[in-house]
Parts: sequence; structure tokens; C-alpha cells
Amino acid sequence: MEQVQEKQRTEEFDASEIEYVSYGGEHHLPLIMNLVDQELSEPYSIFTYRYFVYLWPQLSFMAFHKGKCVGTVVCKMGDHRDSKFRGYIAMLVVIKPYRGRGIATELVTRSIQVMMESGCEEVTLEAEVTNEGALALYGRLGFIRAKRLFRYYLNGVDAFRLKLLFPQPEMADRDYTQNHDDHSPREEYSELHRHL
Repeated sequence: MEQVQEKQRTEEFDASEIEYVSYGGEHHLPLIMNLVDQELSEPYSIFTYRYFVYLWPQLSFMAFHKGKCVGTVVCKMGDHRDSKFRGYIAMLVVIKPYRGRGIATELVTRSIQVMMESGCEEVTLEAEVTNEGALALYGRLGFIRAKRLFRYYLNGVDAFRLKLLFPQPEMADRDYTQNHDDHSPREEYSELHRHL
């Protein structure tokens, strides 16, 4: 009986059937809002969604399976008060039947790649301390737990602020000359996360 219930909770599909697309305009907004509203604990107004997708559409990606939106990531980037150019992952959702199949990893990796190419020095986000799946995902991608934020969410749950630091050009150049490595840090990041 347990196996039958577990099978009902996961969708059978081939990874090649998942289509990843960048945010393409207002017609995508209701799809993103629906996913986030049904899966995340925090309520967001339409103004919050528009803030992210209108100002940084190149950082928002969606995953589709046979025309159905099954996942999304919504991000931003900009100068932070500590004078770093920082990326921020605001929302990541993959609906339950599609979890554990690499979709979230692909969505986040696509956003991080754009952030790196745009000159970000780091990426941050918050995740509920009870969200083991998200914490494991971001841990595999190289994020560290920078801070615990007590009662951060409206539901009273604490959050971890997670941070991913990118190699800085001056450090990468020094490491390159010391190690005589043929790969840039960006190529290493891309290659490493292509296989996650």
C-alpha cells in the first residue's frame, strides 16, 4: 500500500521531457504566482512578483512538462549595502510529484549562471530550517549557512540565510598562475553543477 501511495506522489517522466524557459512576459506571471501560492509558506502580493520578474526577467526560469508548469525560480541582483554585487534567490518551487528529479537544481543553476555572467560576487537566500530538501539542494550547490534568523517567517519558523561565494577574478588569476590549471572558475562551476 505504501509503495502505491508513493508512486502516486511522483510523476513518471524522462528528464528530456522537461522544457526550461526564461520568463517571457505577463502570460507567465499567473503560472508563477499559482505555483508559489500553492507551495510556499509566505504569501506574496502581485506587486512582489512584478518587482522581481519585471526588473530581472533574465533571472526567472520556469520548467514545463507537456505544457504544464511544474517549477519556477524567481531572483534578483544588485548592489548590496556591503558594496558587493549580490544575487538573491527569492522563490524556488517544484510541485511535489516532480521533486527529487533534478528540476530545482537545473532552475537554480540557470539563474546562478546568469548572475555569475552579470558580475555577481555572491548569491544569498533564506530557507526554513525545517526544509531539509531545500537545505540539501543548496548544500550540494555549494551554499553555506551564514546566519540563523529567528522566527523569520510569518508561520514562526526560523530561517537559515544561505550564501554562495564566487571566486573573485584577482584570486582566480593568482590561483591560475600558481596551479597552472586550464579551467576558469566559471567553467569549473558550470561543469560541476551540470552533473548534479
